[in-house]
Amino acid sequence: MYGGGYIPKEESRKTVSNDDPEMLATFEERVTRGEKVEPRDWMPAEYRRQLIRMIEQHAHSEIIGALPEGTWITRAPGFRRKLALMAKVQDEVGHAQLLYSAAETLGKSREAMTNDLINGKSKYSNVFNYPAKTWADVAVIGFLIDAAAIVNQVANSKGSYGPYCRALERICYEESFHLKQGHSVFVYLATGTPLQRSMLQDALNRWWKPIMHFFGPSDEMSEHTLTLMKWKVKMATNDDMRQQFLSLYVPKIQELGLTLPDAELRKDPESGKWLFGDPDWAEFFAVIRGNGPCNAERLAVRKAAEVNGAWVRQALRQADAQYVTPLA
Repeated sequence: MYGGGYIPKEESRKTVSNDDPEMLATFEERVTRGEKVEPRDWMPAEYRRQLIRMIEQHAHSEIIGALPEGTWITRAPGFRRKLALMAKVQDEVGHAQLLYSAAETLGKSREAMTNDLINGKSKYSNVFNYPAKTWADVAVIGFLIDAAAIVNQVANSKGSYGPYCRALERICYEESFHLKQGHSVFVYLATGTPLQRSMLQDALNRWWKPIMHFFGPSDEMSEHTLTLMKWKVKMATNDDMRQQFLSLYVPKIQELGLTLPDAELRKDPESGKWLFGDPDWAEFFAVIRGNGPCNAERLAVRKAAEVNGAWVRQALRQADAQYVTPLA
């Protein structure tokens, strides 16, 4: 569902290693030709590090992202809405498992990734640190946040690392269902009673800033970012993905007669780009540093799940030890 493209500065400062120049040149030639890099292939140390960071962040976002919607399964209006939301939440958790498996091929264990998430070392998407107060919040998440995630995931599915690309191909197929589910609820509320429209407009007002934050601040196109794009780790800039999202979805919102809480939002007729007001990046940085409205709550739920599931992992390890015959 959610693969934010933002790389926090403290995580993206250069860690240039002494990679063999000839092997690096061969690697870059392969990537330029469009070949996929596989786990046993040689790769630059920074390529491996950034892929782990990106895939791990994506996996965490799938797990944490299921929480605000999951709380609405029992409260969804009607049996069919409950079933659809339950299926979606189940998919998100499944996506996380695919992504953790892809990250493990790069050498970081699932246990280490989980520990880094719980301890606050690893990040996840900013949008999942806000509360889902009403059923309309579920509509906004399912339609607009999923749409933003799909923009990012479709781009990354064309990247250079084989296991991540293959995981994203399956994820993107399932996300198309999620987007339709969110669009259905969104349109239903937008064309419903005055109270339903008011509830949806309120949710849209509250979520618009986090959605604008989703892709991260503007890129300065540093040498570091250019290298990641050359290696096809990062497939598009934050600004390019945000512009694509705005071009696709602002007209859909406006067609429904809804407004967006940004008086400066407009499309420049000369450049064709969307202009918008100050997104308040101070809030964004506060959220990703762990000071958002729901950071502590979301991590506490994940930590409780890890603690409560410890006996299952222990039982599985014991079963493996009992039935796996050691090699002579």
